[in-house]
Amino acid sequence: MNCAGLSLIAFGVWITFTIGRINICQAGFALIGGYATAILLSRFGLSFWLALPLSALVSAAAGALIGSFILKLRGIYFSMLTICLTEAIRLAFLNGGDFTQGSKGITGLPQPFEGDSPLPMYYLAVALLGVGLLVTWRVHYSRLGRIFRAMRLNEDLAESFGTNVWRYRVVAFSIACALGGLGGSYFAVFTQSVYPQSFTVEHSIYYMLFCFLGGLEFVSGAMIGAFALTILFELLSQFQQYQTLIYGVLMIAVILLLPNGLMALRAARENRA
Repeated sequence: MNCAGLSLIAFGVWITFTIGRINICQAGFALIGGYATAILLSRFGLSFWLALPLSALVSAAAGALIGSFILKLRGIYFSMLTICLTEAIRLAFLNGGDFTQGSKGITGLPQPFEGDSPLPMYYLAVALLGVGLLVTWRVHYSRLGRIFRAMRLNEDLAESFGTNVWRYRVVAFSIACALGGLGGSYFAVFTQSVYPQSFTVEHSIYYMLFCFLGGLEFVSGAMIGAFALTILFELLSQFQQYQTLIYGVLMIAVILLLPNGLMALRAARENRA
């Protein structure tokens, strides 16, 4: 279930890559989605099935508002600012007083399914993963996706052909944030709680690594990277204190040896066939 939820959030990072921006603030918008769901459920008594899409919309709106300012930056300047943005969002919820319950977070959230079986939440995670994959695939292979790729190659040239570059940047970032909010909403209900520490800068870095490892040129790259890294981390748990060290060394080795990601192996095999 965690792999499916992580993949959903990482799809948003992958979409931001398509316009040539390295997004390290996805955890912040996942946190917005998680808190939006928690507040809608606990304070307003809404059904989870209404809170889920509303949380995605709240994250998308926040992304559009913030993105309209920060997307003017490029390269390392944008990346550094997104790191700061993740921490700023976390601190905003930490100091939100009674509205966000501060460091105590919001707990005791009801799950949408009755009974103790985890299977319904598993099926929900798979369904949301399917939604995320479908949205990412549809965007990538549509006219919108072609515009995004043109912007990544050369924004000035794209603008010279009449493309409203600023508007399409905001659209891409809003879609990315909506996917982050959707994943954050799911995790809030799955764990029945949300805290300022539920999503941090460290999580944003992992979402970015999922995309790199899976392959930036492939729609399913974020999903493949999320599953591969999550499973690998669990397999290394037997090494205890050396787990993180071995995990880091293996990630560096894979990125160096496979700069186009794990999906490039499949593409190379198909080309040979």
